Amino acid sequence: MRAPIGPFEDARPAPDCLAELVAPVAEAVRARHRDDPSAARQIVYVETDPAIADTAAFVEHYGHGLLEASANCVVVAAKRGGETTLAACLVPSAARADVNGVVRRHLGARKVSFAPMATAVELTGMEYGGITPLGLPAGWPLLVDAAVGAMPYVLVGSGRRRGKLIAPGALFARLPGAELIEGLAVTAQPSA
Repeated sequence: MRAPIGPFEDARPAPDCLAELVAPVAEAVRARHRDDPSAARQIVYVETDPAIADTAAFVEHYGHGLLEASANCVVVAAKRGGETTLAACLVPSAARADVNGVVRRHLGARKVSFAPMATAVELTGMEYGGITPLGLPAGWPLLVDAAVGAMPYVLVGSGRRRGKLIAPGALFARLPGAELIEGLAVTAQPSA
């Protein structure tokens, strides 16, 4: 099968390749397949080179058009008093999460920062550079930028650096704990 976006010739419905996914992602796909098989089959897995999993290298290799059709999932730590709440933000790859503005206010935190890599990897059960909104820990808020929810198809991580998932943007807004938020993302400033 051909992927709905991108130059990926070898694409497969995610329920058909659970062995290629890390345990929490495979379980999320399995659960979605039990609840709504047709929606689960809209989640497509494509094999990719783990050496170029980061956005800039990925779009350089697979095509710059994918930048506008992809999203990054980042884990943040929100602190208020002595409490820390972890959450995930899904924003277009050409932008960044407004951590110190929208995210902080939405989570009611005094301070929000990106979670340490070791914490994000350990608690999600996913590889750094491949964290995806599918299969996040139960109870975590998932803040989804409204632009992602409106995309016909979105390319995201698969839980590993090898491989990506492609699914309708609306699917991410319906994941457990998901909230669609206008203005969650701000345009990334080019490095000087």
